[in-house]
Amino acid sequence: MDRSALVASTLFFLVGFVLSVQNLRARVYRPSRWSFFAALSGFALQTVWLSQRGQELGRCPLSSLFDVLVFLGWSVTLLYLLTGATYRMSLLGVFSSPLVFLLQAVALLLPLPPALKSSAPLNSWLELHAAVSVVAYGAFALAGIAGVTLLVQERQLKTRKLHSFFYHFPPIHDLAAANRRLVYIGFVLLSVGLFAGLREGMAHVGLLRVVSFGLWLLYGFLSLALGSKRISPQRAAWLASGSFLILLLTVWAVQLASKG
Repeated sequence: MDRSALVASTLFFLVGFVLSVQNLRARVYRPSRWSFFAALSGFALQTVWLSQRGQELGRCPLSSLFDVLVFLGWSVTLLYLLTGATYRMSLLGVFSSPLVFLLQAVALLLPLPPALKSSAPLNSWLELHAAVSVVAYGAFALAGIAGVTLLVQERQLKTRKLHSFFYHFPPIHDLAAANRRLVYIGFVLLSVGLFAGLREGMAHVGLLRVVSFGLWLLYGFLSLALGSKRISPQRAAWLASGSFLILLLTVWAVQLASKG
């Protein structure tokens, strides 16, 4: 399959990140329209490639680690474009662009499995399980990014070394609220995906079942902790960021195990 759209998308995210860093290093930070255009262009090309891949596979393009990484990058970008303006988090693009670039760069280093259409009839419940679960992962990724942004802001306050872009960060209260709501959104989506998978056949896959329940319990615990408001915004930020790293490692482990 032709990778040109995906390569171009990856380059757009790299360009957007570089432009954002240049703006951050300037004495007076000004959000760049070109950075937003780069993210939007990268998203459009992601969508084109995933559409082509889905047509070749005849189902949701999540048949390999390559597909999962690209779909995850697409989910992160989609949720950022939908929520970034709502929560006044334009600077999150500075942090999300390198993450998406890294995900897709790793994918491009992997071999792309041939698009072999399954002879089995399309199972809409399993397709829903796969797609909704990865979109949930995108919400968790963005929650982790919001957490990192909050921690960077807190670090500058503690050291009293305020860069120009500090004054353009959303307030810590807004970042904490965004982190909490994104975790809630991700947990609801993950619950829907888990229900769809269990309803129609996922339960027979031992490792996938354990990992899915493990992630659901992890983010269920985090959702309860955030809802109780018994943890500080800083600790919540650490938990959201750490949980996403665990998620990435488990997704990688499942894909490796499925090949073994």
